[in-house]
Amino acid sequence: MTTMVDVARHAGVSVATVSHVLNDTRPVREATRAAVLRAIDALGYTHNTLARSLVTSRTRSIGLAVSAISNPYFTEILQGVEAGALAAGYGLLLADPHDDPGHERKVVQLLHERRVDGLIVAPSAEPSEMVGYLARRSVPTVFLDRLVGDGHDQVCADNTASMRQLVEHLADLGHTRIGLIAGLPGLSTTTERVAGYRAGLRSRGLPHDPGLLAGGNSEAAGAEAATHQVLAADRPPTALVTANNAMTIGALRALGTRGLRVPDDVALACFDDFSWADLFTPRLTAVAQPGREIGATAVRLLLDRLAGPDRAPRTVRLPCTLVHRTSCGCPELPHGAVAARPGAAPPTDPATEERNTP
Repeated sequence: MTTMVDVARHAGVSVATVSHVLNDTRPVREATRAAVLRAIDALGYTHNTLARSLVTSRTRSIGLAVSAISNPYFTEILQGVEAGALAAGYGLLLADPHDDPGHERKVVQLLHERRVDGLIVAPSAEPSEMVGYLARRSVPTVFLDRLVGDGHDQVCADNTASMRQLVEHLADLGHTRIGLIAGLPGLSTTTERVAGYRAGLRSRGLPHDPGLLAGGNSEAAGAEAATHQVLAADRPPTALVTANNAMTIGALRALGTRGLRVPDDVALACFDDFSWADLFTPRLTAVAQPGREIGATAVRLLLDRLAGPDRAPRTVRLPCTLVHRTSCGCPELPHGAVAARPGAAPPTDPATEERNTP
């Protein structure tokens, strides 16, 4: 088996120099580093990462806790985290907390016990036990998609502004009764999207009718029941917004059961674009979140935290895109055309910070 001694002899350097190249424990001249890396490739040397972790107190691994199996939206986030981690030379350990507070606490502890250097977590609606565990042990952590209050590194989409834009678009098409199927109570995404819905109504001078707002618990069955509820109102909505991709499916089921056509009878727009939204007839108008960008930004925040443990916590919000299709009642645009947020300049830095929290 090839050893570090063999690599050092082949490269014409000391074993200590090989160790510094592999472990990043001391600066090495670029020419020397290149010679060591060529020797590693030529000899087929495999570095003992366990031994390295004993030297550096780092495992070069990140723990990720997201409900990627039960929520397709998190698949994009997972891809962004994986790409960002790999580019930085980190491995990834994945756990699915199933949006269950008790299970969430367990999987976070298991990831921590695997000695990951830090964690990236999409918190549940009741994350206090998990957050407390991480705080007591000073585990470097970034929260993504859902916020848990100030004092943490976290990254999410700009939910309020994007939902407001969606509602304003429907109002500009002449709809005065716009319904919302909202997500699971307790999630920051739900609170922010409801706020955006109300802001959109206010900006167009429309009253907020509580009968047009129903909770779908962020899942298809709940949304189906909630859609039936708002459609049973004395003055039902002529337009409907669903606050995530799973609830869009439930709303479509309810509309189909009632024999209502989209957009002829009820216009429909959804938060969360998904790969098959373009295959429906009519094609679904949707807010597309920057999932991969959110994941990659979470990795950058975590690496910054590892490099500077005393830096101020940061909350980063990333803009979404309105993907304009036909379910809202508009004419067909060229395939793939999108409508960006009106008046918004394209982001120049995906990690633009909304605020620094003390």
